[in-house]
Amino acid sequence: MQKAPPSTALTPREQEVLALLAEGDTYRMIAHRMGVSPHTVDTYLRRLRRKTGAANRTQLAFVAFKLGHKG
Repeated sequence: MQKAPPSTALTPREQEVLALLAEGDTYRMIAHRMGVSPHTVDTYLRRLRRKTGAANRTQLAFVAFKLGHKG
């Protein structure tokens, strides 16, 4: 896994998804809270994995922690 980018490299919506993921929300819960479809959440998470080099949700949660999002 690569180093996490500065939070400014992520869009506000990506940061929101990352924060909700760090809180332990599922795709469906994130989608409901953001008012989007689970497919859209999946798209955000795929973009986040590509930008951060994370291979899975666990690594994304670690990135969230490093960026200051507390679960």
